[in-house]
Amino acid sequence: MPIPNTTEDPVAHPAALLREMVRIRCVEEELADFYRDEQEMRTPVHFSVGQEAAAVGVCAALRTDDLVYTGHRSHAAYLAKGGDLTGMVAELYGKETGCSNGRGGSVHLTDRSVGFAGSAAILGEMISVATGAAWALAKQGSSRVVVTFFGDGASEEGVFHESLNFAAVHRVPVVYVCENNAYSISSPLSARQPATSAGTGITERARAYGITAERLDGNDVALVHEATRRATAHCRAGRGPYVLELDTYRWREHVGPGYDTGIDRPEPEVEQWLERCPVRRGTAALHASAPDAQEPTAEERVARWDAQFRDEARRAVAAAKAAPYPTADRLTDGAYGRPAVAN
Repeated sequence: MPIPNTTEDPVAHPAALLREMVRIRCVEEELADFYRDEQEMRTPVHFSVGQEAAAVGVCAALRTDDLVYTGHRSHAAYLAKGGDLTGMVAELYGKETGCSNGRGGSVHLTDRSVGFAGSAAILGEMISVATGAAWALAKQGSSRVVVTFFGDGASEEGVFHESLNFAAVHRVPVVYVCENNAYSISSPLSARQPATSAGTGITERARAYGITAERLDGNDVALVHEATRRATAHCRAGRGPYVLELDTYRWREHVGPGYDTGIDRPEPEVEQWLERCPVRRGTAALHASAPDAQEPTAEERVARWDAQFRDEARRAVAAAKAAPYPTADRLTDGAYGRPAVAN
């Protein structure tokens, strides 16, 4: 199960953070294999393998009623916020039992019961949606915070600048989380933006609007968790938005279950980032925290979780395959003014 969210700002134990990263890694790797081998999921998929620390570190610092919006790379944040796994997998298979009733696929996930408000494929779209949602909460006098995940490519969209400017002016309680994996599909950051030394990086651009912003190692889950706690406390105190730029790296291709090493990205670069695996680093950190007192050891825990979560993913796949497809007479439910169906 995901890290429990409470009504208080939570502090997650290193073991809980590591466990959730292992769960997301196992689920995505199993789904990637099914996707590639069986060709039954007919939706584009954007995996977050290698980026788990960002979603887990952020979402573990949120309350249950805080809202999360993401772009197309949505699986990790959905699961880290507590989204229902069976509903997500059924959605990938286009089934009626999916979290969006089989209408949205991988890039349109939602689980409002845990505050995962939605994801969308249009680049940068959810940055503005999250900003508006946070503004509405603030006007209602709520202490809730809204988080939006997006990539470095989305920071080049006009909506990024428009939203940050608006949020700064109105002191909107929104945390903008940029998962900077250095690529927009296959275009490296160096080919799209001036050198960071020029003072025009993503964090520097956010600061230009008077917004508090941090850039940190997005593969260190404890570091991300603590930074998010600072960010949410800042927002709840009425001090306006906050930006977290998390340096990370996806292991697989931009879209799909395969790898693009040596095709879109150089092999030495990929190997360097594989060494910075968030799960491996989380395991080492847990082991170092109590090397003699832990029973079982951190490595034994990871092995046990690995088997548990791969089995969980396979059972979710079996349930999805057994579930019905939407019937033709209900395909437009929730669209064009027709009421949405309920799972």
